[in-house]
Amino acid sequence: MGLFGNHYERAGSGISKNAPKKKGIFRFFEIFGRKFWKLFELNLLYFLSFLPVIGAVALFFAVDSQLGTILAAACLVLFAVIIGPATAAHTKILKNFIMEKPTFLAHEFFHTFRTEFKHACIVGVLDCVLACCISAAFYVYPRLIEQTGSKMFYVLFAITLSIGVIALLMNFYIFPMLVSTNLSLKNVLKNSLALSVVALKTNIITVLVLAAVIAVYVLVLMFVNIRYSMILLFLLPVMPASWLGLVITFQSYPVIQKYIINPYYEQRGEVNPELAQTVTDEEETVFEDRGGEEKPIEPAKKSGGKSSGGRSRKGNGKIIS
Repeated sequence: MGLFGNHYERAGSGISKNAPKKKGIFRFFEIFGRKFWKLFELNLLYFLSFLPVIGAVALFFAVDSQLGTILAAACLVLFAVIIGPATAAHTKILKNFIMEKPTFLAHEFFHTFRTEFKHACIVGVLDCVLACCISAAFYVYPRLIEQTGSKMFYVLFAITLSIGVIALLMNFYIFPMLVSTNLSLKNVLKNSLALSVVALKTNIITVLVLAAVIAVYVLVLMFVNIRYSMILLFLLPVMPASWLGLVITFQSYPVIQKYIINPYYEQRGEVNPELAQTVTDEEETVFEDRGGEEKPIEPAKKSGGKSSGGRSRKGNGKIIS
């Protein structure tokens, strides 16, 4: 009768707060599973920052006039202004998930959006300008190479792509550093550039994982039935951005801790508060945590005879029901 037995009557041995935590990919999927529905909510909040792009596309095609073009351009400018702060807020919540800190999702998102607006806005605008330049390079340089045959354009094209790759790797660290430190924007950019090289192995793994996830998503959109493709498009507001962001933050934030945050506290002779949360001071402990060491409590066996009218009888210091 073990399958349908009253297992809720049996107390287990408990869970020790000092039990070893999972590491690597196992910890990632543990966090992913525990925050699965929260990631949907976070993605929806982050998606709000992309509404100006959707508005720009709609205006460009729906309003066939100079006014439509001006309004579409204004929407794109608005997007460039808010995408940086929105990404900072998105990253802050993902970092809290990884550090297992309690988070009020909407409050934390909009609070970080306001407090990190200045520096994050600058980064967002720079990213948008760089993205436009790289997109233009993909369009212009191949045509110049075809028309002129000059090898110089190959060199310029390679330089542009290299700058794009470096900027991508830097973005793995810029936003986590903005929401975790009080460094100036100049130092954030300088440290991000250094970490894009120092943590090259971690960065390559992150890029490969992101590329694999995006490739699968795109291939499904291209080759599956149109009905299922539309379903995936409708899932954009709630699914992919936070999943990818969780991968980036999970990979990048420990690197920031190791090379930026921890050395700062070590120089001051202190312990990083984020690491100190996991250290217990036994001298200040009033009650000892016995989770994982207690013996399971078995439920009392029911007697085969009749009950004594629900009353209890005392005997030998025990309660016999």
